[in-house]
Amino acid sequence: MKAIVLLFALMIFTFTGAGEIVYPECNVSDQVDDYFGTLVPDPYRWLEDVNSEETLSWIAAQNEIWDCYIEAIPRRDWIRERLEKLYNYQRYSMPYMIGERYFFNLNDGLQNHSVFCCRENLDDEPIVLIDPNEFPEEERLSLAGTNVSEDGKLLAWATRESGSDWATWYVMDIETRISLADTIRWTKGGVSWNADNTGFYYTRFDEPMEDQEYTERNENQRVFFHSLGTSQYEDILVYQRPDKPDWMLGAYATEDGRYLIIGLYDTELVSKNGFFYIDLLSEDRQVVELLGDFDASYLPIGNIGENFYFITDLDAPNNKIICIDTDSPSRENWSEIVPETEEILNSASILNNNESLVLQYSWDAYDRVYLYDIEGEFQKELKLPSPGTVWGFWGSQSYTETFYLFSSFLHPGEVYRYDFETGESTFLWAPEIDADLSAYEEKQIFYESHDGTMIPMFIVYPKNIELDGSNPTLLNGYGGFGVSMSPWFNTSRLVWLEMGGIYAIPCIRGGGEYGDEWHLAGIKENRPVVFGDFICAAEYLIDEGYTSIPKLAISGSSNGGTLIGACLNMRPDLFGAAVPSMGVMDLLRFHLFTIGWAWTSEYGDPDNPDEFEFLLDYSPYHNIEPGIEYPPVLISTADHDDRVVPGHSFKYGARLQAAQAGDAPILMSIHARSGHGGAVGLSERLDRVTDLYTFFFKELGMEDN
Repeated sequence: MKAIVLLFALMIFTFTGAGEIVYPECNVSDQVDDYFGTLVPDPYRWLEDVNSEETLSWIAAQNEIWDCYIEAIPRRDWIRERLEKLYNYQRYSMPYMIGERYFFNLNDGLQNHSVFCCRENLDDEPIVLIDPNEFPEEERLSLAGTNVSEDGKLLAWATRESGSDWATWYVMDIETRISLADTIRWTKGGVSWNADNTGFYYTRFDEPMEDQEYTERNENQRVFFHSLGTSQYEDILVYQRPDKPDWMLGAYATEDGRYLIIGLYDTELVSKNGFFYIDLLSEDRQVVELLGDFDASYLPIGNIGENFYFITDLDAPNNKIICIDTDSPSRENWSEIVPETEEILNSASILNNNESLVLQYSWDAYDRVYLYDIEGEFQKELKLPSPGTVWGFWGSQSYTETFYLFSSFLHPGEVYRYDFETGESTFLWAPEIDADLSAYEEKQIFYESHDGTMIPMFIVYPKNIELDGSNPTLLNGYGGFGVSMSPWFNTSRLVWLEMGGIYAIPCIRGGGEYGDEWHLAGIKENRPVVFGDFICAAEYLIDEGYTSIPKLAISGSSNGGTLIGACLNMRPDLFGAAVPSMGVMDLLRFHLFTIGWAWTSEYGDPDNPDEFEFLLDYSPYHNIEPGIEYPPVLISTADHDDRVVPGHSFKYGARLQAAQAGDAPILMSIHARSGHGGAVGLSERLDRVTDLYTFFFKELGMEDN
């Protein structure tokens, strides 16, 4: 009853008669933590408890404020209707072949979830295998993953609930489409079939405590084998490292079925990993520590017999390909197959009966594709439709065909088939979108950052704009974990362009656009470099007349939300509006929840006295200053986010609301029964985009455009 009365009281006084927002009353505790002699207040610690009555009441009141705000903007209906019309087109994913069938995802247009299908020939009618749209609506399930056995007869498929990262796996007989009894729970990774398809390998964590599924620290990941027709409780423990609870493990069987590969990632190290294997044909099945020094990044490409091929940055920051013979594994016997080049090697595939290497490179965030033979001799460059991003080249090493998808900001995903026997690419399909893409232009510019470094930035805009500073502009950023911001088509972005907006995305440091060095330049104590790159991007857009401060919005999600929070603290005067979503906002406590401990190599370790100092200096939550006039801010998170727990955004939002000295609103949109993606299904995703654009429409004064 107490919680109900409090909730009622909070909701009554959401707005004053003049429309001024009155934020919910928020308890300010006297919590103070001692970090190596430095006392750090944490007045909103109680908001980390997502399930408490007080927190639930506070969430409801924040959402009531948001609902009142957003529903009063008439433009919202038009934006939602236009998004729905644009998305109403058939979408095929890139296919891949296993056994005698092609597998792919298909969406007829406005289906909430894409349907997993197969067919024996590319022009056959699709056969539906898994239709997530038929899942019980009240359970809020989505398809989390699929894995087809090497003979193409069995399908392992997974669901996740409410957008959580937790996945539950099931098994289907593809021919009969009858589900088997097998069920595997509490995984946050994929599965890999064994050679005879009698079971699969997977990794899992311990089952979390009740009511702690979305906050409890995930550690002690282990590798198991599941035999079909048995209970998960009977699964065989294959590998564990109780001495290294923070190691992340991955496991998969090689295509020839001979080896089980165990990938190990020490979260205290950056871009370095181990590579162990088990010879499944051996009698003792001992774990062989092929690469156990954790001295570089080793990305396995595949094996041909005893020879393993890797992409590595060992003495090669831009990556190279090496081969290690497990019969002679000493370093002096390693072979360099493709040496490092000036471009960044991102991925590679062994195809065409083990005779070809397909290598994907990038530079300035644009992709290139080169074909080599297995000995490392260059064959040719694959011609792409234009500068952009390419994705694909999957398939069995024995197949003589493969598929890829090409895209750019104004180039919807086109799917192609490549035939190694003819050396030709064949166009398969592309979406038909109800929009005139010729009305827009995309280009890449380079701007000078605060330390003289030249940073590439993509800008997409209507062709008829004038550089007079009047254009509403959305600057989006990420800047972390080696993630490259490549040009990629997004249907919802068209609505922003139709509203007269400009979209810009800088390739700031911390990403992977120029390899590992670009990434390392923006981690730990160097992270302020990332914030400076982003701020200089905003200043460039203003100085060049693309926009002006009142018309400039910034946004970012996850690590990008951290970026936006930090930049708001550094330059609250530079932006017209901001949307940090799902951000890591408390950089002194992120490592205490779910998988957050895995990010210490990126951000720094709060338990290390030296690293604590710089974390405190740029932690978004801790650097909010009272008495500052902040621009309009919309903070978005989800109550089932078990990657970046919502307490980050709750605490950040409460503190920012209390600190705001100006009239601009500090709003919170907290999505119920949703995870890190913020939506379950297309309809909810369109709702989120609608809210984003509606917020910018109002706060950037776009009704005046």
